[in-house]
Amino acid sequence: MKIACIATAQVPSITANSIQVMKVCHALARNGHEVTLYVPGKPATDWETLADLYGLSQPFPVRWLSALPLAKRNDFALRAVRLARRERAEMVYTWAIQSAVMALVSGMPAVFEAHDLPTGRLGPLWMRVFLRLPGRRRLVCITRALRRALEARFAVRLPEHQVVIAPNGVDLDRYRDLPDPPSARAQLGLAEGVTVGCSGHLYAGRGGELFLALAQAFPQAQFLWAGGREEDVQSYRRLAQERALANVTFTGFIPQARLPLVQAAADILLMPYGKSIAGSSGGNSAEICSPMKLFDYLAVGRAILSSDLPVIREVLDEDTAVFAPPEDAAGWIEALRPLLADAGLRRRLAERAHALAEQYDWQARQARILGGETW
Repeated sequence: MKIACIATAQVPSITANSIQVMKVCHALARNGHEVTLYVPGKPATDWETLADLYGLSQPFPVRWLSALPLAKRNDFALRAVRLARRERAEMVYTWAIQSAVMALVSGMPAVFEAHDLPTGRLGPLWMRVFLRLPGRRRLVCITRALRRALEARFAVRLPEHQVVIAPNGVDLDRYRDLPDPPSARAQLGLAEGVTVGCSGHLYAGRGGELFLALAQAFPQAQFLWAGGREEDVQSYRRLAQERALANVTFTGFIPQARLPLVQAAADILLMPYGKSIAGSSGGNSAEICSPMKLFDYLAVGRAILSSDLPVIREVLDEDTAVFAPPEDAAGWIEALRPLLADAGLRRRLAERAHALAEQYDWQARQARILGGETW
């Protein structure tokens, strides 16, 4: 199928929404579809740069279209759909609700992937129109919690055949044949010893302070954080230095192509989310999020220690992870202690988590989203 993917994410970028968009397009292309991604912006970036940044192997074209700042990307959404029709796309797959509406109005099938409740003055209006227009549509929700929130907000019961619950995923091929933690640490030139790792941004609610508190409580272990904007990384490096934490390393941003090896250097992987989680554009996603690093962690095959949030339990349970109360340093210290002391416990949790990863392959996700006879 010829699919026009339309997103307002900045490409290239290190933000989670940009990475997720590229992963979805990559999976669609690997599934045999003819994919073109339309994004706002002027500078074109060569495929080799994009492939390294996002960890991609199957090329697909990216088209950058101009957008007026005062138009709130509505002009971009319209131009992208018009261009997709002109280029004979058979479907629009979008993260921009405006494009989903415009596709339906144009008589094209539309898949809208929702990661949050619609915001602003026009967002709820666009959503209501999308839900009521005739035409072939599918709504993708990344968690069951998000579907419930949408149904509550708009006082509707979404038809089962038009809704797919699809958590984020992982490129399983990139996580095959990874070295064990000591070998990965040796390849990366990291200090030897039991290592506690975390990957992702250092925005508010991501657990940076808790990470430092754990490092202070367990000086015998190494603590490794991979990712983050440069200004955030420098801030946390200064905090670690001020607290004389010689067992802490903040790597800064790691391109997706090299991230699996860095994650493999850890014996234990953390998701220290707070009760409120900020994203690249602000807001709070703690109640409806589907963290991409969760699925990376499953695929790398390590013991996972996570904040006990309902959305995390949509994927994990006590057989596949250890949980601790969010923002409770004492509770996290007590949860981490047995994991550091018991290699057998770590191994059992890792094996169960790794087995679960097979359910969250990006390609399988996209096949399921587009599957089904009536939608």
